[in-house]
Amino acid sequence: MTITLITGANKGLGRETARRLIACGHTVLLGARDPERGEEAAAALGARHVTIDVTDDASVAAAAADVAGHEGRIDVLINNAGVHGPVGDPCALTAADALAVLDVNVVGVVRTTTAFLPLLRRSEDPVIINVSSGMGSLALTHDPARPESHVVAPLYTSSKAALTMLTTQYAKGLEGIRVNAADPGYTATDLNGHSGPQTVTEGTDAIVALATEEPGAGTGRFVSRHGEIGWS
Repeated sequence: MTITLITGANKGLGRETARRLIACGHTVLLGARDPERGEEAAAALGARHVTIDVTDDASVAAAAADVAGHEGRIDVLINNAGVHGPVGDPCALTAADALAVLDVNVVGVVRTTTAFLPLLRRSEDPVIINVSSGMGSLALTHDPARPESHVVAPLYTSSKAALTMLTTQYAKGLEGIRVNAADPGYTATDLNGHSGPQTVTEGTDAIVALATEEPGAGTGRFVSRHGEIGWS
């Protein structure tokens, strides 16, 4: 049975991904930094909660130790935890604002990936999925026909651009592990005040597709629910 760990999974895209993968037969480890909310979500879905705060080295290490002691491996790591940061006029942005967003959206992925690599390497078909965004694409944010081009979110967009590049580097450097990025699209979640036109089910299509691919599927890809996106 495929064992999948999802960070930031007590609500939104993470929770819906957990629900859908459980329905596909995965054993899901529902990662959440708040133990009470994590346990509640896990109980409702039939997952096992793992406390993990991706901004805290000790928390991530403890989560990896927990999984090592219980499951002994993971097959799929979904780096889903993310924050949005300030929107609009960038004049008042501070270094603290930037560090807070990057610590979750980029550094948190590094922390979690490094900690769980030994458990991934015990899998016969290890997979890493980074939940990125078209908001980090230079092409999409410069296309007037795309909704991404009408949003000013300096820290979120730059963090997702960094995450897509990090994904390509992991894909090149991690031999034997498939590493891909998913673009959920403009989905109604807490992150955007539920303003997106897509449902969370539609927003998780690309993530679920990457998590349920057959062994030998490609690495180093950026995928939306409509297909592969160019790295630009």
